[in-house]
Amino acid sequence: MAAAALLLSLDQVVKWLVATNLPRGEVISVTTWFNLVHGLNPGAAFSFLADAGGWQRHALSAVGVAVSGTLAVLLWRGICSRLETLAYVGMIGGALGNVVDRMRIGAVVDYLDLHWRDMHWPAFNLADIFVVGGAVLLIVASFLPGRAGRRAGQGHST
Repeated sequence: MAAAALLLSLDQVVKWLVATNLPRGEVISVTTWFNLVHGLNPGAAFSFLADAGGWQRHALSAVGVAVSGTLAVLLWRGICSRLETLAYVGMIGGALGNVVDRMRIGAVVDYLDLHWRDMHWPAFNLADIFVVGGAVLLIVASFLPGRAGRRAGQGHST
């Protein structure tokens, strides 16, 4: 859990640096395909529910806390592989990083902008990378040998 707290802290420090040094709406071109921006997203990924009227702030925060709590219990029980542990840690750190933003300012600070010419991927942040990276690791872990046996309770001799 210390690792998840470290990721949460890293996410919050970077968001603080963006919020204090880059005015909202300003764009810093880093490469021909990457910008730093300062945006606020009151919704979920890709601004889903951004215009939902405000209820989403608490609903999305509750989901983030509930999922993080569930993953923390799985970590505490010690039944996860190393890869699953890494995935859960990233997902907890990222989810709670965005929960902190939602509860503190009512929206998530996004600052990474990938684009090709005038086509922009929705802006995102480090917490989003942790969550998506964790999900990808879980998918990979599900295909590794021995995983099916552990899920079915097999593989343990008594």
